[in-house]
Amino acid sequence: MNIRNIDHLTLTVADIERSVRWYHEVFDLPIIEFADGRRGVKLGKQKINFQQSDAPHLPVAKHPTTGSADFAIIATDSLANILSHLTNYAVEIVDGPLPKEGALGPMTSVYVRDPDENLIEIGKYDR
Repeated sequence: MNIRNIDHLTLTVADIERSVRWYHEVFDLPIIEFADGRRGVKLGKQKINFQQSDAPHLPVAKHPTTGSADFAIIATDSLANILSHLTNYAVEIVDGPLPKEGALGPMTSVYVRDPDENLIEIGKYDR
C-alpha cells in the first residue's frame, strides 16, 4: 500500500458552529460546506471536519469524545506574530514557546486549546 498523506481529520465537538467560527477566526482557515450540509475548515491541502458529540456522522470512532484530540499545525508567520495574534483573540497559551522536533525537523511550538479543550500545537519550523 502506498499511503503518503492525510486527507482530513474529524473532531468531535459540542457545538459545530462555535468550532467552525473559532477555527476560521483564530487560524484564518476557510470554511467549507459539504453537499449534505456538514461544515469544516480547509487546512492547506487537508481539511478538518466537525461532528456533533450528540449526533456523530457515521461511521465513527469507537468512543467519539470532545476534547480528546491532540494535533499539530504549522504556521509560516514569525513567532512574535503568532503570539500577538493569539493574544489578540484572547487564546490562552497552555505551554511554550518550546523547541520541538516536527516531521520535517526542528521547530518552535506553542500549545493552545480550542473551545472543546482539544490540544493544538502551533509549530513554526526553525529553517
